[in-house]
Amino acid sequence: MKNSFPTGMSVLIVDDEPGMRSFLTKALSKKFALVDTASTITQAEQMRSQGHYDLLIVDIRLPDRSGIEWHEALDDPDRQADIIFMTGYADMDVAIKALRAGASDFIMKPFHLEQMMTAVNRCIERRLLQRENFMLKRELLNGQASTIIGRSDAMQEVKQVIERVAPTNAVVLIEGESGTGKELVARQLHSLSGRTGAFVPVNCGAIAPELLGSELFGHIAGSFTGAKNSREGLFSFASGGTIFLDEIGEMPMNMQTALLRVLEQRAIRPIGSEKEVVIDVRIVAATNRTLLEEVEAGHFRRDLFYRLNVLNILIPPLRARVDDIVELTHFFTMQISREMGLKEVIWSHEDLQVLKGYEWPGNIRELRNMIERCILLGKPPAEYWKVDSQEPVAEIIGYPVDWPLKDVEKQHVMHVVDAHDGNKSAAARDLGVSRKTLDRKFKDWFNNADVETDKED
Repeated sequence: MKNSFPTGMSVLIVDDEPGMRSFLTKALSKKFALVDTASTITQAEQMRSQGHYDLLIVDIRLPDRSGIEWHEALDDPDRQADIIFMTGYADMDVAIKALRAGASDFIMKPFHLEQMMTAVNRCIERRLLQRENFMLKRELLNGQASTIIGRSDAMQEVKQVIERVAPTNAVVLIEGESGTGKELVARQLHSLSGRTGAFVPVNCGAIAPELLGSELFGHIAGSFTGAKNSREGLFSFASGGTIFLDEIGEMPMNMQTALLRVLEQRAIRPIGSEKEVVIDVRIVAATNRTLLEEVEAGHFRRDLFYRLNVLNILIPPLRARVDDIVELTHFFTMQISREMGLKEVIWSHEDLQVLKGYEWPGNIRELRNMIERCILLGKPPAEYWKVDSQEPVAEIIGYPVDWPLKDVEKQHVMHVVDAHDGNKSAAARDLGVSRKTLDRKFKDWFNNADVETDKED
């Protein structure tokens, strides 16, 4: 069944009575994307080891052993599932043992369906809250903004497109240079979509290729070296919400194939699992490349490109929306001053004209970095620029003449990497070197330390 479900979650029912399994399966299919059943603990553990379940509903008395003795599930340090125990025997000691073992709830047989659904709903709400808190912490660590600034004609057109396509469930492809605010547009799409799940951003170029599959789809314990415990993927965290695949052009070819299957089947398969999990997730992708050129060059799947390019939003570079620079400058000045607990700076007309005269190859990200630097050092933008009175274009002052060449190289490379928000693959292309060369230089600069380049890129 490949429908959309309210929770996008999965449940495993363990009971040796066929009638009870059938009854619960029918009732829970309206709330869960995947409903599986087992008649013994042995069968249930085999299924649990091959796929992820958000909820386990387990009868205590089973043919092979008691549900309370299902230690593989109860004592799993990485256990993600809630457990509801059922029993037909009114034994208070058993109920206490079940709750002490880690049960989320305990229900006596026979029961009314409302009793079970109340317990199930509590588990669902707790699970959704855990996912929401996880994503909120992730966003706070990344310091994400949530406001689209700009009254220029170019940005008004972008805003109109966002409002028009946000309520749909269609896939959206956002194109634009690095630093233009593609994630901000994706967040606005999610905010106006009416979807109740989380917004989950993923930088496809900032995750090591060999780890990307696990990050997106999750994995089960033992599926590869180092996978000691099962883990949910970011698609699961985005259940009922939106997943934002930034720098989609950086995605390896094998992962492009996997993503195409997700778009076609609306289901994911955790690494090492034999089962698919139905998902209700809207996909928004972004790229700073021209994907059609990547297709022609054989670097991107043509069928995936057409799947992603259903609705397209093109974000103009900052040089094409000069009218927005003053408003952006005031916004960033206010934001940064508040973050630092400083009195807001008032820039002069000369400062603003200098900022408007520069072409900003790093776009909005470069503008914000410049304003932050000026506030920290207490120097207005005009002091950092040389302005030709005959031309409105300014240029950044170069490096000090007494710097050795290796320091100039390091500073320039770090600047380019920063302009690409830490994406070393993209920075290497702009610098005209291979990714391996860039990694080697980083190791040399940082005294051959393990600088975790795979995590950054």
